[in-house]
Amino acid sequence: MKRYNLLIVLLLLIFNVTTAQKKGSPAADFSAVREAKAKIENTVPLVIKHLKEISEKENDPNILTNGKTALAKEYGKIDLEWRLYRGNMNNCILNNSSKKAKKCMEYHNSMFRGTMINYNNYITNLTRKNGYLGVEGDTKFEFNPAEISTKLSESYFNGSDASGRMKGSQKKEFLGQTTADDYALTPYNQLAQ
Repeated sequence: MKRYNLLIVLLLLIFNVTTAQKKGSPAADFSAVREAKAKIENTVPLVIKHLKEISEKENDPNILTNGKTALAKEYGKIDLEWRLYRGNMNNCILNNSSKKAKKCMEYHNSMFRGTMINYNNYITNLTRKNGYLGVEGDTKFEFNPAEISTKLSESYFNGSDASGRMKGSQKKEFLGQTTADDYALTPYNQLAQ
């Protein structure tokens, strides 16, 4: 009888440890937010390089000037949505029950995904082969809106689970890290140089 009790206790202990590890390990990982930021920012120099090639081939500096102005406008849209997205995701987690938080986060994730798709369509059409004045060669971007939004969603859902085990100020501080200046997009003017 004692052997069975010991076996049951060991199985329960193993189950509790693995469950705690599953819930705890990925929870504080907001690296997807930093990766998304980098992937968005990396598109600007590639598009400008492409515009320079077009401008030089056509011997028309207006192509570069006008292209940079249009790109700044598109980048501005994604920059604004990026700020709203991070704030809204935190508000979803802080101000709602876990069920409502999930629906809230899904909504804002789909909104940001739509903005990224629009931005991706713009830069892809601008830089694809023969897309604009017949410049040879495609510019390849590491910018996949579906992949980025999925990783962001997972990161915030894990963050929501982790914050559920925290108290008020600790929770705000934990979630506040994603709205810090470190995660803000670099201004277009700095990227465009």
